[in-house]
Amino acid sequence: MDYTYAIIDSDAATNLQLQMQMQEYGDFTCAANTTNLTDGHNAILKFSPDVVMINLGGEGPDCFHMVSELNRYLSKIPLLIGFARDKQYAYNAIKNGFFDYWLLPHDEFEIRKTILRIRKHMPVENVPTNICLKSYRDYHYLNTDDILYLKADNNTTDFVMKDGNVISAYKTLKTFEKKLPESFIRIHQSYILNSKYVARINFGKSICTLKNVEGQLPFSKSYLDRVDELKNILSKNSIKASD
Repeated sequence: MDYTYAIIDSDAATNLQLQMQMQEYGDFTCAANTTNLTDGHNAILKFSPDVVMINLGGEGPDCFHMVSELNRYLSKIPLLIGFARDKQYAYNAIKNGFFDYWLLPHDEFEIRKTILRIRKHMPVENVPTNICLKSYRDYHYLNTDDILYLKADNNTTDFVMKDGNVISAYKTLKTFEKKLPESFIRIHQSYILNSKYVARINFGKSICTLKNVEGQLPFSKSYLDRVDELKNILSKNSIKASD
């Protein structure tokens, strides 16, 4: 999954320079490149880019008016980066919520620092929502959010779904352990559970209870550290009603 960006710059030279600089960042894809504010405004509403880079030189007031218009139409506006040959518009850019401000000509070091800040500010999780179970020419796609737990059965793995269905795959549990999202935790030689469905952890009896499931899943001493980590994560996001 990439970040998308748009450029609004009527100066052909600085526009091309910025395009060339951005080619270095493979996770950033250009959604639109416009040479005037009207087309730029339309591109933002049409493509909803994550980042918009605007040449403020000579059109600063109109640019800030466009930003005000965006707040009327969008629940979340893109990160805005303004640039100009001097600091004339820097104060207004900050007042209008711009993410950063560059001085022309474009500086590789400044652009790189901004890109790193964007990645930190807007981390992108490239986590698939489906897992494909392939058997010969049969492809079965499961939404990982619908999986309660996985159970090892000799050299096969059963996927127990929240709707009660059980789908078998002719691969070992270990095959899936590192391919699933982080919410899936190995608690036993025979079980991987989806932590989103954990309702109770009983350390005295070494069992986990899941929502929508009758019975419990055992956890073993060899995976106790993972269960303890799971407990800490769930407790952190829970309201504590006892000491």
